Amino acid sequence: QVQLVESGGGLVQAGGSLRLSCAASGGNFRLYPMGWFRQAPGKEREFVAAVRTSAGSTYYTDSVKGRFTISRDNAKNTVYLDMSSLKPEDTAVYYCRILISINPPRTDYGSWGQGTQVIVSS
Repeated sequence: QVQLVESGGGLVQAGGSLRLSCAASGGNFRLYPMGWFRQAPGKEREFVAAVRTSAGSTYYTDSVKGRFTISRDNAKNTVYLDMSSLKPEDTAVYYCRILISINPPRTDYGSWGQGTQVIVSS
């Protein structure tokens, strides 16, 4: 089974940028579509972005279009989420997951990891 570890979160000022990483180990990473999700305090977990096995095929929720970019480096077994023009409402714990489809985004039968926390201050 592929194991995923998120990193790169932290504190950032509104309007700033941040890059999140999701490192995969085990399995054949390049075979799986991948997605980023987030959960803000007191809110439901929501989908953010997805990338297919082809790095050029991506899908985003409307609220992050034009600001976030998902990419992957299969040679490094890593998925990235480049975030720019960050807003306080982007504050959340961010998670990566294997997907079985990207539109609609559906997760596999694995579990959620610890995620990485992003806090955007005003």
